[in-house]
Amino acid sequence: MAALGLKMAISLDGYVEPAHEDPEWIAAGGSPDRGAWLLDTVSNAGAHLMGAETYKRWATSGRRNPGRSGGMSDIPKVVFSNSLTSADWRDTTIATGDLTEAVTRLKQEHSGGYLLAQAGVRFARSLVETGLINDYRQVVHPIVLGAGERLFTAPLPSNR
Repeated sequence: MAALGLKMAISLDGYVEPAHEDPEWIAAGGSPDRGAWLLDTVSNAGAHLMGAETYKRWATSGRRNPGRSGGMSDIPKVVFSNSLTSADWRDTTIATGDLTEAVTRLKQEHSGGYLLAQAGVRFARSLVETGLINDYRQVVHPIVLGAGERLFTAPLPSNR
């Protein structure tokens, strides 16, 4: 059974989404080591899991610039959405229905290796609630946002 990792950018003060819409905070503290780790993490995943909003943003860029999408165009992608009816980015399928059942099925289908969820805060919180995440890959950026959305809104139960 494949492991599920959740990769998210996080600020020093624990925010994964700023109160403002400026995405530039993610560039803070970039280094060649971080870039190599990100490329390795992304390119070695058996499949990428994401919510509809992340898919909409990334698919536009991935279709226009497949060479600049960090290998995402070449790796299977699974979009979790009950509203999307089609996905035109190469190697993308749409998963509908119960999130826990769908993720469990994907983990069973992808024996060995890992699945990588790269998500917006809403989808990420939904994944946390399933208890199916095996590995949290938080990319800590050396910036204090001061406000925004946090991934964890309550302690995780000790049995997860």
